[in-house]
Amino acid sequence: MSSLLATPIEYLKGVGPNRGELLRKELSIHTYLDLLHFYPFRYIDRTRYYKINELLNNNAEVQIIGKIISVKTVEQKRGKRLVASFVDDTGEIELVWFQGLKWVRESLKPNTPIVIFGKCTYFNGLFSMAHPEIELWNEHEKNLRTAMQPVYRSTETLANRGISNRVISKIMQQLFIETEAKFAETLPPGIISELSLIPKNAALFNVHFPKSAEILAKAQYRLKFEELFFIQLQLITKNMIRKHKIRGHVFEKVGLNFTDFYNNHLPFDLTSAQKRVLKEIRNDMGQPAQMNRLLQGDVGSGKTIVALMSMLLAIDNGFQACLMAPTEILANQHYIGLTELSKDLNINIRILTGSTKTADRAIIHESLENGSLDIIIGTHALLEDKVKFKNLGLAVIDEQHRFGVEQRAKLWRKNEIPPHVLVMTATPIPRTLAMSLYGDLDISVIDELPPGRKPIKTVHRTDNNRLGVWKFIKDEIAKGRQIYIVYPLIQESEKMDYKDLMDGYESIARDFPLPEYSVSILHGKMKPSEKDAEMARFSAGKTNIMVATTVIEVGVNVPNASVMIIESAERFGLSQLHQLRGRVGRGAEQSYCILLTGQKLSNDSKVRMETMTRTNDGFEIAEVDLKLRGPGDIMGTQQSGVLNLKIADLVLDRDILQLARHYAVQLLKDDPSMSKPEHQRLKNAYIELTRKKNIWNHIS
Repeated sequence: MSSLLATPIEYLKGVGPNRGELLRKELSIHTYLDLLHFYPFRYIDRTRYYKINELLNNNAEVQIIGKIISVKTVEQKRGKRLVASFVDDTGEIELVWFQGLKWVRESLKPNTPIVIFGKCTYFNGLFSMAHPEIELWNEHEKNLRTAMQPVYRSTETLANRGISNRVISKIMQQLFIETEAKFAETLPPGIISELSLIPKNAALFNVHFPKSAEILAKAQYRLKFEELFFIQLQLITKNMIRKHKIRGHVFEKVGLNFTDFYNNHLPFDLTSAQKRVLKEIRNDMGQPAQMNRLLQGDVGSGKTIVALMSMLLAIDNGFQACLMAPTEILANQHYIGLTELSKDLNINIRILTGSTKTADRAIIHESLENGSLDIIIGTHALLEDKVKFKNLGLAVIDEQHRFGVEQRAKLWRKNEIPPHVLVMTATPIPRTLAMSLYGDLDISVIDELPPGRKPIKTVHRTDNNRLGVWKFIKDEIAKGRQIYIVYPLIQESEKMDYKDLMDGYESIARDFPLPEYSVSILHGKMKPSEKDAEMARFSAGKTNIMVATTVIEVGVNVPNASVMIIESAERFGLSQLHQLRGRVGRGAEQSYCILLTGQKLSNDSKVRMETMTRTNDGFEIAEVDLKLRGPGDIMGTQQSGVLNLKIADLVLDRDILQLARHYAVQLLKDDPSMSKPEHQRLKNAYIELTRKKNIWNHIS
């Protein structure tokens, strides 16, 4: 059966080379199997037939039995439209086509009983239906029809070429005829009976041709569970293989640097979350297998100290460490932070970025190779072939979703035994997403802020409250505080954004004039040296207000800045708003975040403002963000393909995901190689799946 499902789609009766090419290009349907897994995205009731005199002006989808009595082409401002008069024994409506006129005209059969289906609109005393689905009545009676008609995803090209929903349904029927609706069971009998899952055959048939809403729900549940179960099986297996097969350096001792720093130089007591995470990392690095751990922590939760102490463990065991950041600003901030934290220790730290001078590069390359350089911090520059380590023991990667798979692999290849890997992210990832994207990584979470940090107070104000906001800024500056005012930056309209920023800057400079006030500006069009100079002035307290685009989202730490004002806050996503808010609240003073928006807000924008003012918890915010935007958008385009699920939905099906992960863990604990007789068909399906290079095969 699996060989039949591998058949190219054009060989299915009713498809052929032309339609096959379209299905491949438009819907990525290459084989019988792809078609089988092309699931409907909704269902409509096709049990009722309306009479024309029963139609209501409510834009509903209806089906009517009748016949076409005349067809004409009508000229219009742009192009033409095709209009047909359709009648039954109670009245008349118009059928209208704006595209594919030649093809439609040739396919119409006047004065023959047909069934039409589509949305009716009412205009000038007459009902009309645009681009209806049409079927001859005698064929309609013969077809495999169900109470709930499936609706499949389509494209404009397919509609124009006559591949309607009805055509897809017909070729789906043909697929079930040719395969005799017999598909190999993939799940172990134990799981099927324990969860009362319906058989795979029944699930596949009923998801395409459901007899009732009840059987459809059972079919969908079964297929969603299976899809998520196999993803988890693959991720957990990868994790187990790495722990058993990929050797890692064993860091046996906790040495002088680590204990000296812990006992004498900690700037503040570690939180219990930081201690727990350090323990997990120490435990991993003490094993003879490569560590691959994701460290999640909100902005300001103290990930940097955890990273430094992990690096000190590497140094104490005779190894080097590196920290790779996606931007120069962020690499510089890590360099300043780590140098400051370790100033009383006898360790050598350097930074390597695109701006590093040639003479300095030569020294850095040499000291990395001879082992005299303990920690190197850098950007993509660390991946260059010239950069060679004597013995890299730990690689820390900040905001890993900004690095491609190939780039990370380059870092591993610099050593015979790969380094331990600690991936850090300040973007809280919802649990369901983490289980699917990073299911093969061990996850540590710093879920509390250091003591003494006051929660940031967040308020939402509209443009007509601007005078009150400006008075508040003046009061804060009078107390010696500094202010950020951030404007949105949306790539498609850089000119407009730049204008917004400059207009804002000019009006702020007027409202906060010299010599009493001093205003800085920071945006993406400035040279790196200009950005650094402006940032240095603000950090040193020489300017009171920093007007900026989202350039400052990462990599700025000014403890004296206590107010973050976000202009046009409705144009930002939740995670961006949360990241920007994290730029203040770095000192001991009370900090504020003011979200300024227009009066009219969409429902999504209202939810975002309400969420930001209600909570400072990054994980709760990430959950809301996931519901609003969907998984692909949250991870950015590079990773959106990761979640190209056929039927499951990470937001709606989180309970099924957790159940699937639980069963995958249990099964692999009991039978890691899936070699028991009852797991044979599961193993076959798993091997088949992993042959296809799914993107989630390469995530980390």
